[in-house]
Amino acid sequence: MKIIIGADICITESNKDKFESADIDQLLGKELTQILRQADVRIFNLEGPLIDEDAPITKCGPALKMSEKSIAGLKALEVSLFGLANNHIMDHGTKGYTKTMELLAKAQIPSVGCGKNAEEASKPYIIEMNNKKIGVYACAEHEFTIVSEDMPGANPYDYLESFDHIYNLKQQCDYVIVLYHGGKEHYRYPSPDIQKIFRKMAQKGADLVVAQHTHCIGCFEEYMGSTLVYGQGNFIFDNMDNEYWNSGLLIEVDIENDKNCVKFIPFTKKSGGIIRIATEKETSELMDGFYNRSKQVVDDTFVKKEYSKYATSMFEEYLRIVHGNNFFFKVFNKLAGGGLVFKMYEGKNALVGLLNMMECEAHHELLITAIKNEYKKGKYRNG
Repeated sequence: MKIIIGADICITESNKDKFESADIDQLLGKELTQILRQADVRIFNLEGPLIDEDAPITKCGPALKMSEKSIAGLKALEVSLFGLANNHIMDHGTKGYTKTMELLAKAQIPSVGCGKNAEEASKPYIIEMNNKKIGVYACAEHEFTIVSEDMPGANPYDYLESFDHIYNLKQQCDYVIVLYHGGKEHYRYPSPDIQKIFRKMAQKGADLVVAQHTHCIGCFEEYMGSTLVYGQGNFIFDNMDNEYWNSGLLIEVDIENDKNCVKFIPFTKKSGGIIRIATEKETSELMDGFYNRSKQVVDDTFVKKEYSKYATSMFEEYLRIVHGNNFFFKVFNKLAGGGLVFKMYEGKNALVGLLNMMECEAHHELLITAIKNEYKKGKYRNG
């Protein structure tokens, strides 16, 4: 059995006409199209709802959506399964969720990782073929689309529940795939915590764990017989023109006689919202970087040091976000000659207090609950 896993699909103005007309050969080119059609199973992440009506929720970042007519192109891709556990699937509230599920059902495209309630959202999807059972479990980090008591949504990564979900799925299946929507965008390595999470998932029975969401090709490692992929880039998501968004990987899993072979197929983004299989030169450049980073991440010390450097580079940006990053703050920061947010934390106790609120479980839970209460009071989330 051959399985192909692609990452984020988000239909934009540059390629909407090709999806609506189901022009897959133009979107992918003949070589990529042939690779997909030769696979027995094709799995992708649908990065947002299919809805024509605007019903955006209030959140950080853009509220994505795709036209309802785009379902024609998604069906033409012959998708076997869509992962919906991501940070955009509920961008247009319950209306977007409902319309998306209706369109996928009509097109006979199954999904995993999203539901009307927590129990439904956490259900895995099992593919039975050639006397094999392939289990797929999808979860997302906590952003604005996680399922709640009063709204449908994405299945969250839960440090108390997700490992049990994976363990139980492995008892039923020959091969388990975990789609984890998380990690820091545009960062090519795992954080120390994500590496621990992925390794624990492997210990609990996951044969392949894939981090999507980072919008860049990252790295991978083999751990206890499992393959852990820390970022495969986008599939079709024509949004930015930079080194991160211009390339991606398809993951090919060949399951035969209990021997599982994982391969990586690089491709690059072209103008007009289309992608093509990478040229020989592009393949060499992309895969050299990928394999070099993959050699580095087996060293836990390297992962910690690299992430520490990255965290330092992002510190000021995150402190600004904590303080609202509004117009008045920007004006005063400019008048102060920059670095105002650091001056606010010059006293040792200020940073210690912030650290304690973020790190201590009791304070962390209380702060999040209080913020959520205000969020709901303001009717920021659409039903």
